[in-house]
Amino acid sequence: MRRLSLLAIGLSALPFAADAQDDKLKARCDQLFPLADRAVSRRGEGGGGPNLAVQGAGVDCAKGRYAQGIAVLEKVLRGQGYTVPPPP
Repeated sequence: MRRLSLLAIGLSALPFAADAQDDKLKARCDQLFPLADRAVSRRGEGGGGPNLAVQGAGVDCAKGRYAQGIAVLEKVLRGQGYTVPPPP
């Protein structure tokens, strides 16, 4: 019986742990997106416009697919020669 109650307590804490993890990943997306957007976007005359990979990563982040978005944003920054900052 004790195992069952401990399991119930552990399972009830899972949504909070997932929410906290999502909050951290969302904060990471929010940190990296503007950096990557500025690093690769050419908005001046004759510029190519926004980078589609970065914009796609922003959509992934907005839809809760944080890991996919973060991976692209970090790859873009590294590809441009930037050091990826540590998570907030």
